[in-house]
Amino acid sequence: MPLSDRILDILAGSPGLSDRELTNLLFSPSTHPSQINQECRLLAQAGQLVRRSQDGLIRNFVGAAATALPSDPIPVSLPETSASDFISEDQVKQAVKSWLESDGWFAEVKWGRDRGIDILATRTGQRWIVEAKGLGSLPAMRVNYFIAMLGETLQRMNDPKARYSIALPDVAQFRGLWERLPALAKSRTGISMLLVGPDGSVRHLTN
Repeated sequence: MPLSDRILDILAGSPGLSDRELTNLLFSPSTHPSQINQECRLLAQAGQLVRRSQDGLIRNFVGAAATALPSDPIPVSLPETSASDFISEDQVKQAVKSWLESDGWFAEVKWGRDRGIDILATRTGQRWIVEAKGLGSLPAMRVNYFIAMLGETLQRMNDPKARYSIALPDVAQFRGLWERLPALAKSRTGISMLLVGPDGSVRHLTN
């Protein structure tokens, strides 16, 4: 069956999937979504699906699910605006590593599925411990990531002089989860957040 037909079949039963989610279903989470992105654009140009922006992502709809939505479709000629779709865990790690090293830290990274501290940075007797995750394909998965990372970081807190952070792609959902974390919890644990943009820039949030 052609890829376009497989996409339409999936969307008929599960409307509103993003290119990343379709890629996960049709290929694997490690596959870049560029092929699905291109195919969905062609389908949109042919009028076989509608692409709309929701929750910071471009989502795909067919049939009644498309016409029932109140927002205007995104013009198919525009580039994919959700570049954060493409930020994997290793890309987050690489961006944070470069950011730390630009400030004089030496950063050791556990790539892929290697176990241990994701990023352990040292500088003149100081230590900075960072847990990192990629975007994840579903909103519920991102909530689980966020909660699990906080727990993992707390379990690693055995050095009162070290810094502790979680690192995630800079998207609205992760920013919202951080904002809803009580200020008292942030101040007492000392955990900070590193947000990685699609261009590899890093923002450090402490409260």
